[in-house]
This record gives sequence, structure tokens and C-alpha cells, in this order.
Amino acid sequence: MAKKNFEITWLSEPEEHDYPAAKSFLSILFAESVAKVMVKKLKKAPISKFKSKDIFRASGLSLLGVSNSHVETDRRKIESGQEIAPLLLVRDTVHGKVIIADGYHRLCAIYSYDEDAVISCKII
Repeated sequence: MAKKNFEITWLSEPEEHDYPAAKSFLSILFAESVAKVMVKKLKKAPISKFKSKDIFRASGLSLLGVSNSHVETDRRKIESGQEIAPLLLVRDTVHGKVIIADGYHRLCAIYSYDEDAVISCKII
């Protein structure tokens, strides 16, 4: 994994379509009413920053390959200097993990460049 000579730039807030995507995903894991409350909390949460490798370790998820079409799309955005939306994360304290409610493909794309890259996110 080679570090590239460019900086990842971030939007100051997630995009509006990221919240419904997070709610859709969280509704699979939790009751609809619980997912709705989580998304409301995510909207109010401040931006935090964590290293990409730490988010992966905390999530327990596997890295998607760069051949994944969504990862490739996000890699092109990064390379062209487009701002990337912060991730939406939920702490699952029962299982000691973090749930990536939205932004898994963005995380994979960033990690493919630099596992130490600092990721902007909202976390509850």
C-alpha cells in the first residue's frame, strides 16, 4: 500500500443522501424506530477524526478490493481532488465494535492509499 502525494479533502458535513442510506442499513440491524433515532443523533454529532486502520480494526470488516466499482468511483474522486463525505459510524458497545452506517466504500478507497490516513466522520 503506497502512500500517494496528494491530500484527501473532506466535505464539512455528510451529504444529505448519506443519512437515508445510513437509516436503511441500520434498519436491518435495529428496529426502524431505533435506526431513526440513531440517524437523528448522527445529524447532531460533531465531526471526529480517526485513522482508517483503526476504523477497520474497530469494525471487524474486510477491506473491499480496488476492483469494486464503488471503491473505484471513490478512488477517482480522491485522485481528482473532489471532497469526500465524512463517514457515519455507530458504536456497538454490546459487541465492542463500530458499525459503518455509511461510508464503507469511501473508507476502503482511502485505506487503499494510506492506512494511516485520518478519516473525518460522525460517531455516536
